[in-house]
Order: sequence, then C-alpha cells, then structure tokens
Amino acid sequence: MKQTTLKHLDEFFGRYTQTEYLRGAIEQAVQCIVNLPQANKVLVCGNGGSAADAEHISGEMLKGFLLKRPVKQDLRQKLAQAYADGEFIADNLQEGIKCIPLTSLTSASTAFLNDCNDKLLYAQSVNALAVQGDILIAISTSGNSANVVYAAKLAKVLGVKVIALTGAKGGKLKDIADVLINVPSDETYRIQEYHLPVYHLICMCAESELFDF
Repeated sequence: MKQTTLKHLDEFFGRYTQTEYLRGAIEQAVQCIVNLPQANKVLVCGNGGSAADAEHISGEMLKGFLLKRPVKQDLRQKLAQAYADGEFIADNLQEGIKCIPLTSLTSASTAFLNDCNDKLLYAQSVNALAVQGDILIAISTSGNSANVVYAAKLAKVLGVKVIALTGAKGGKLKDIADVLINVPSDETYRIQEYHLPVYHLICMCAESELFDF
C-alpha cells in the first residue's frame, strides 16, 4: 500500500483503538475496491440509517473525496477536440469509482414492493444490475436484515464479492460475506456511529491507492 494509505490507516486506528482487530478486514475491503476491473462496479444496500450510509458511500466514491481526481489525459484530449468548451468540461469533471446505491432506485423499488416480495427487494436489483466481478457492500447493524441477506446470498451465486458492515455478532451475513467488518457494539445507534468512520476510511484508502500520484 502507498504511504498515504498507510498514514490514513494508522491515524484511524490511533483514534479508534478498539477497532484494531478490524484492520485486516478493512485492508482487504480496500483491496477489493482497488482491484475492481474497469468494467465492474460497487453496489451498496441497507435499510433506515444504513440506507443513508449506502447513499453516503456512493457519494464519496463517485467523485473526489480528499483528492481532486482529474480526468484522464485521453478523455481531456477527446473533449478538447470535440467541443470548443471541452477544456472547461475536463477541468470540472473528476474520476470516479463506479458505485450504485440500490437505495436510490425509487420507482423500481416501489414497483417491486407493490408487486412482489419485500424480502427480495435488494436481491432483485442485484439480479438486474450485478455481473461477475462486482462488489456488494451489504450494510446491516444486526447482520440479519432479510432483504440485505438475500441480496448477499444472490451476490455470492453470481460471483459478486460481498463486503458486510455489521455489529459485533455479524448475524447471518457473517457466514456469507467475503469480508466481514463487524464493529465492536451491539447497540444499533453505536454500530452506525462506527460504520461512518469505517466506510470513510475505506473510501479514502481506496482513493489514495487509485488516484494519489
């Protein structure tokens, strides 16, 4: 890992000493994102506060987080050649990590909830959008949220890696996930308080590895 990435990790575990046991899992999650093939993407799902976290994660991945992430030179050249304001477009765009929060698909989700089984809500989106080599970040404080668990089960069958963010016990996701990040609490609100800095760390480390030149 790059020195900037290691610095992010060291600073985090210096502040959150009680999460030191998660270092290996967090580093593994970062590597999964960093090694994501160009054609693949990250999907994220969760309920309630975890749905808000899914949106937050996507926001940090789709644009610059701590870094500006300028667009690649070949895209800059193509824009400049194609349009008089091509340089303006290139100057104000940023590179992104492909990330879709399944929580945002309002029309599809409400149609599915109305017509089908609510426990398979996120599984349906995974079935429609996921391809082999993608990543699913499954967020559930208990690790037992049915619609998240079913999405994770389907993801594994489709060859999609599952990164689970849960509370201490891990729940059902513990036995499904490729990477389990089970923060040290059993209280829902405290789990969510841990989840935010953890996924911020994952996003900043992935950004550092991919875009810090």
